[in-house]
Amino acid sequence: MTPTLYGIPNCDTVKKARVWLDEHGRAFTFHDYKKAGIDRASLEGWVAEHGWEVVLNRNGTTFKALDAAEKADLNAEKAVGLMLAQPSMIKRPVLDLGDRTIVGFKPVIYDAAFEG
Repeated sequence: MTPTLYGIPNCDTVKKARVWLDEHGRAFTFHDYKKAGIDRASLEGWVAEHGWEVVLNRNGTTFKALDAAEKADLNAEKAVGLMLAQPSMIKRPVLDLGDRTIVGFKPVIYDAAFEG
C-alpha cells in the first residue's frame, strides 16, 4: 500500500513532510483535504486512534476565529463536526500508513515508521 499524506499544500509542516518522504525515496499519494475534503470515516478513525485533542488543531487561525459557543464543551463528536465543516482545523499533516496513522511531522517519528 502506498501511504497517503493528508494536508494542504501551502502548509510549511506539510511541505517538510513531503520533502522528507521525497528525500527518503518514499512513494506517497497526497490528499489536499482543503480542496478534496475528508470523509467522516477517516476522520473518526484518526480521532479513535489518537484522540480528538491531538487531531483538532486548536492553535490555527480557523479554530481561533470560532466564537466562544463553538469552542465550548468540546468532545469527540463536536470536534469531528468542526473538522468536517472546516478541514483546515485538522492538525497537519496526517500520514496514513495503512495499519496506523501519524499526526504531525517529526523526522525521528517518520524514520521509526519506515524502519525495516
